[in-house]
Amino acid sequence: MTSYQPQTSAEATPKVAELPEDAAEHFAGYAVLGLPFSSGHYLAFRDFPVSSIGPGYRSVWHRTPGGEWTIYANAAPEFSCARYFGTAIHHTVETDVDIQWSGPFTARITVPGAVDWRLQLGTSAATTALTAMAVRMPERLWRNELVLRAMGAFAGPLLNAGRMKVSGVVPNGQTFQAQPRQLWLVTDSQATIQGEDAGAPGALPVQDHLADFWLPQRGLFGARVGVRFPSTAHAAGPGPARVRTGKNQAA
Repeated sequence: MTSYQPQTSAEATPKVAELPEDAAEHFAGYAVLGLPFSSGHYLAFRDFPVSSIGPGYRSVWHRTPGGEWTIYANAAPEFSCARYFGTAIHHTVETDVDIQWSGPFTARITVPGAVDWRLQLGTSAATTALTAMAVRMPERLWRNELVLRAMGAFAGPLLNAGRMKVSGVVPNGQTFQAQPRQLWLVTDSQATIQGEDAGAPGALPVQDHLADFWLPQRGLFGARVGVRFPSTAHAAGPGPARVRTGKNQAA
């Protein structure tokens, strides 16, 4: 069985030409799908260097213990995650987002003045099996709703990550199809958020979700991740989210 390393897979930058040629909006790269902390904080990360709608971008998502969401991104909201999740987000901040690898399974993600986040990654029987299946799955099946619903239904319990869905509707009204082809566990993590220690990784008392996008209840890292938005309709604009731009601004 082929063995993959997250740093190598993450740094294998996809090309625009590799995006499917259809009317959907597409992104490709890698991500921390999500990581809950026992304190109630929650973090996620996206690095999508390839986009069909504009420049690639990096973003960090942060949920406070009170349930308030901020998205930090190094691209404008109309080109990054807020394009799809803005109506459910309290703050969006355009700022630097950086990731540095100190080894094939160790990374540090930073947002200046806001987030300092260290990750240790590893494998399990479940991530190895899901990766082996996903890397062999043909593109047409990644667009089949019945297949995607089944994948989400069994992947969540198999990974002990709670409810998971890889297709559905995002808060701004677009439909999405997520395609994580390689998976690892976050085996350890430390994070400081606005100067506060986030504590030890641990499931939230109640699993959170943003429309049909459920946040996993354990840390998961994905590479060769594609995200497809078949419907580009916006149910609403930014709505209650307060969009602020400017490098190194805090929310």
